[in-house]
Amino acid sequence: MKRIWLLFAQAVTVLLAAYFVLVTLKPDWVRRGSTSLGGVVSIVEAPSAPTAEAAPGSFAAAAQKAAPAVVSINTSKAAPRHPRSNDPWFRFFFGDQGSEQPQIGLGSGVIVSSDGYILTNNHVVEGADEIEVTLNDGRHATGRLIGTDPDTDLAVIRIALDKLPVVVLGNSDALRVGDQVLAIGNPFGVGQTVTSGIVSALGRNQLGINTFENFIQTDAAINPGNSGGALIDTQGNLQGINTAIYSRSGGSMGIGFAIPVSTAKQVLEGIVKDGRVTRGWIGVEPATLTPEMAETFGVKATQGVIITGVLQNAPAAQAGIRPGDVITGVDDKAIGNVQELLTAVAGLKPGTGSRFQVQRGNDRVELDVTAGTRPATPVRRQQPE
Repeated sequence: MKRIWLLFAQAVTVLLAAYFVLVTLKPDWVRRGSTSLGGVVSIVEAPSAPTAEAAPGSFAAAAQKAAPAVVSINTSKAAPRHPRSNDPWFRFFFGDQGSEQPQIGLGSGVIVSSDGYILTNNHVVEGADEIEVTLNDGRHATGRLIGTDPDTDLAVIRIALDKLPVVVLGNSDALRVGDQVLAIGNPFGVGQTVTSGIVSALGRNQLGINTFENFIQTDAAINPGNSGGALIDTQGNLQGINTAIYSRSGGSMGIGFAIPVSTAKQVLEGIVKDGRVTRGWIGVEPATLTPEMAETFGVKATQGVIITGVLQNAPAAQAGIRPGDVITGVDDKAIGNVQELLTAVAGLKPGTGSRFQVQRGNDRVELDVTAGTRPATPVRRQQPE
């Protein structure tokens, strides 16, 4: 009996040794022969790439460059109270109207200066009693409203933190339709998100969103919460401030609009330095040129903006512009509609002469107009530090 047990033990030892040799030297043989549900699955994996090397076509470098400077903005304001909420009889019949929860808002912003200045949309912070800014690195700070420009739907706030990441401003005037862009923001409050697309169109206006419209249109996904966030190029440079979307569902449908950084920079400098944005003004009443209007004023023009009224002693009147004139260009830049004229005049430097191309009856004339200063839209501004 002992001999049989010894032979059995030796046989088991030899088989186990052979099994371990096979597992070590030829594991595929063992895997192929195994039918157990707990067996090893044969898979194919890509070789590990160096962590610093981006995949072809990746926008990781651009996102990493700009994303730290894009912040989340949360606002709150007290719920509106009924004017008679303190009246005892009103409270008897309708109850206490002062217990409503404060209204909460959500948006994004872009840090454009190491001094803590942040660009965002006016509609993000409008009427806010409290502004909380959350950085991508997790830091929080209370935002102080410096000023707003409702005409462009832009606002400037400031935070007091050290070692702030700052976005690099690009040249939005050099953008072309078809250029790739990225939108960075905090859609629906889910956290910082990067989406990609292209520049779908430039110079979009007549949308009825702002007084001055010169939007970059993009199909990069922009959703509620993205307002005030960054539109960047593939180099990570800021090209625009995301502002609005066209949507029937409330979400992205591939039509988003951003304010060019050239406009945003002008607004930033005006608010920070002067407390307001200075724009050109000539004192005319423009109207869309239609065949009926052209016939009424006896003008032979098919393109431009017809002037139906000129304010007495305004820059336009002093330069010789008359009712019935059709402005076709400003400084050799073609004017096709009222919004383009408004934007072009607003961009003129007050006190500086500009050349206006005008169609008067059958004649084409050029007039030198020295723009004045456009009457300011009230700007909400806190007291300086």
